[in-house]
Amino acid sequence: MRIIGQKWKLPILWYIADSENQTMRYKELERKVVGITATMLTKCLRELEADGLIFRKQYETIPPIVEYSLLERGKSLIPALESVYRWAEEQMKGQQKTSLL
Repeated sequence: MRIIGQKWKLPILWYIADSENQTMRYKELERKVVGITATMLTKCLRELEADGLIFRKQYETIPPIVEYSLLERGKSLIPALESVYRWAEEQMKGQQKTSLL
């Protein structure tokens, strides 16, 4: 939980995993993760990289382009996230039925 327990880390991982090539640029992540500040996004990305979940690739262009992708350790987390997501959907459906009765 120390690695993924923060508010923003799971959405970041989820968006990277859900992207077409499982690679996203910094600005794409900034647009996708609604409500996150640039400072917090940078902090979370650095921590996810340090924990071995994502890989950072910087291209020496002007302006610089930075891409993030999942490492094997990060990819292995995605099935667990999908299971939790499915569980939450089932709970929400059950809760809606109960509230209608």
